[in-house]
Order: sequence, then structure tokens, then C-alpha cells
Amino acid sequence: MTLRIYEDWEQARQTVLRRREVMALDEVPEAVRAGIRRVFGEELPPQEAVARILADVRQRGDEALRDWTARIDGLTLDEIEVPVDALGAAYDSLPPDLANALHLAAERIHAFHARQPISSWTTTEMGGTLGQRVTPLARVGVYVPGGTAPLPSSLLMTVIPARVAGVDEVFICTPPGREDGLVSDVILAAAHVAGVDRLYRLGGAQAIAALAYGTASVPRVDKIVGAGGLFTTLAKRQVYGQVGLDGLYGPTETVVVADDSANPAWVAADLLAQAEHDVLATAILLTPSRRLAEAVQAEVARQMEDLSRADVIAASLAGQGGIVLTPDLETAVRLADEFAPEHLCLSVREPEVWAERIRNAGGLFLGEHSFEVLGDYVAGPSHVMPTSGTARFASPVNVLDFVKITSVIALDADTAARLSPVAARLARAESLTAHAAAATARR
Repeated sequence: MTLRIYEDWEQARQTVLRRREVMALDEVPEAVRAGIRRVFGEELPPQEAVARILADVRQRGDEALRDWTARIDGLTLDEIEVPVDALGAAYDSLPPDLANALHLAAERIHAFHARQPISSWTTTEMGGTLGQRVTPLARVGVYVPGGTAPLPSSLLMTVIPARVAGVDEVFICTPPGREDGLVSDVILAAAHVAGVDRLYRLGGAQAIAALAYGTASVPRVDKIVGAGGLFTTLAKRQVYGQVGLDGLYGPTETVVVADDSANPAWVAADLLAQAEHDVLATAILLTPSRRLAEAVQAEVARQMEDLSRADVIAASLAGQGGIVLTPDLETAVRLADEFAPEHLCLSVREPEVWAERIRNAGGLFLGEHSFEVLGDYVAGPSHVMPTSGTARFASPVNVLDFVKITSVIALDADTAARLSPVAARLARAESLTAHAAAATARR
């Protein structure tokens, strides 16, 4: 497999650097359409399939959860919740080096998020007392994807910021294994390390429905966080308003900006690591150096031969990957910022200087020793980051996702008297005479 080099950066802007629109029905992968036909007995858009699952869980609760798990996953759920003592038992069964790795990751994630300022404050400089009160959410649901592999890192990256924020209860939903219906020991162990309160063997849209609406087994939560697949994301979109959300996540993506100082073997390894996630993952290199571009292209082909998920990588790179030649480094940085990637890696001389030109990125990785895989696991910031260009306005999961701000207003009598005529004048301009009357009633 040869990673394509785009000679014309303007052409790349209209192809590999162009965001896809929301899929129409005829663009949904056949495997997804076949799954819908198998489960529902008819052709449905994915959003309609999800709507039916949500409505059924809202109406029938646990019975619907068991039915949809049987129909979609072929599993019979006797117990939806995993006993809490199973989390500790799974942790005790881990190899010591894996347990140590979970602890080190957890410690760094906690230390990073503990530095985020979320303090309440008041001022008396505007008459009386004004301020804000920061309150942790009472109950949060975290979705941990299963898919083709367990992701304990995603559990740590979402649960620990919630714990730092002071959330009272944190629940996990994660898909059971299709072979045995069990949750993997490494997920259970990570839940033990992170201090999860309850864990449920639920995946897909039915898990989101349970967290959003509540059932006999799964209490309703205030907010749902975490990434997932197509049906999970569509479900989150449809329950918004019933419950808070952190964001809607698409396939993962990395853009590497590199100059001729970069190590081509390292750049290639970073692109391959990203492409390994999913056939829809995006891995793009932007560089003004033809020598580097060609060296990275050769390294990608060489390194792929030894990788276990080479078929996934090949599909990802063919579909969304590429190397874009730019006239200069400034153009490369501008294109990266315009693309607003989830991960933006600056493998350049003086990365801190070029980082000043970046406004839009979920995570900025400065220099070749700050590679994205470290961010995936142990650097400290959450790896749940905005995708699909939403880094233009959204942030990675962080402590502020797990608190709410209440405005505090305690004006003194003199300030109220001074402000009342102003409020009344504005109310009359809006034709709200009852507002105006309430403003003047206390004079």
C-alpha cells in the first residue's frame, strides 16, 4: 500500500482536507445497512433505527435493554450490572506491570486535571454581592467503547476528571463481549482504579437510552460523556436536552506538520498508529519538504508489513490519509489550523513558535518527543477530544465538563434602587410592561 502524496495543496484542500458531510442513507456502509436489516427486518436510516431503540427503552426499561442486547449482540443479559466486588477481583488478577501502568496513567491524569481552576468567587465592587457558585454534577454516565478491543484508557480519561470535579456518582456503560457476554478484566480493573460507582454491561444506543431516561437497573444521569460508534453518537444527539452531553465524536484524526528536521520513521509510525484505530480514521502529513514526504511514504510501506492491523490501516490511509506538499511551513500550519484536527502534531524546529499560530486543535503536541500515543495513554490531558472540525468551538473532556455554574445575585437596596429605572426603561423598549412594573414597584 502506497500513501498518496498530493503535489497540489489546493487540490488537497478540496479532497483529503475537506470535511465529509453527514452521511446520506446511500452512503452508509453496507455492513451497517445489513445489520439494520437483520435487527429490524427492513431498510432504515441509522437515525431512525436509533430513535426506535430510544423510544422502546424509555417505555419498557430493563426489558427493552435485554431485548435489544439479544437482537443486536446475540447475548442474553441475566444481570445488567456487574457486581462491584468483581472490579476489585479483576484488578487483583492483573499482571503487576499492567496494574502499575494503569496506576501511573491514573496518577498523571489526576495531577493534570487537579490543576484546572474551577473556583467559586464573589465581588462587592458592583453593589451588594455578585458572583458565581461552582457545583459538581450529582451523577454522570460514562460510555466506554468496546468495539474490536477494550479501551481502559478511555475509562480513565473520562472518569478521573469527573472525580477531580467532585461528581457524587459515576456510572459506566460498556458493551459486553460478544463471545461470552462478559466485560474484559482490564476494563473492570481500570474502573476499580478510577473509583467507578457502578458498571453496566450495555452498549450502543440502548446504553445511551438507559443513562438518559433511567430504568429499574440504571439510574438516570445528569450528563453523558465519552466517545462511541455511529449508533452511540446518533443516540447522544437525540437525547440531548433530556441529559447533558460532552460532545458528538466522529472517527479519530491526526494531522502532523513536519519540516525537514523531522525523523521520517517517527512520523510514519505516528501516522500508522492513528490509522490503526478505524477504517474511517484520518492520518495526514503536511510538509514543505519533498525529501521528507518521500521518506515517510517509504517508511509507511515498510513498517506496515509488521503490523497486526495492516488491513485496517490500509483502508484508513486509502480513504482519508495522505501526504500534502505545501510551498512553505506557514502554509502547512495554516492548512492544519483550517482543518481543526482532533490531534495536531508539530514535528518542526521551534514548535512553540509555530504553536502560537494555531487556534483550532483538540490537542497540540509540540515536538517529536510529545507524540500522540503518549497523549492517548499517559501524558495527562484527557484523550477524549473534539473531532470532525469541532475543535473550532469545542474542547477536550476536562473538569469543567463535570460542574455547573450558578450565578449569585445579592444586590443591596441602594444599588437596586439605582438600577430599577434602567431595567424598567429596557423592559418598556421590549413591550414587557409587567417587567417594567416589577422594576418600579420597589421605589
